Amino acid sequence: MNTKTVALDAEAYLSLRQHRRPGETFSETIKRLTGRKKSLLDFAGIWKDMPKEDLAKVQSFLAEGRRRDKVRMTRILGEA
Repeated sequence: MNTKTVALDAEAYLSLRQHRRPGETFSETIKRLTGRKKSLLDFAGIWKDMPKEDLAKVQSFLAEGRRRDKVRMTRILGEA
């Protein structure tokens, strides 16, 4: 693997070090932070092989989130 030396000022180094996850190299940190953002299409079909029990848990979690959003919006709009 080819490597390059990059000079960073102290502030940039500290910032990079703060973003570094445990066990992650600086190269991996930079790639993670500067990588392209995924399109929603990249996730198409990702749940197709998920066990039905796990899918039910996800659906329940999402339904509960929607219910809480409705309650919160009713409270906010009712107070306006």
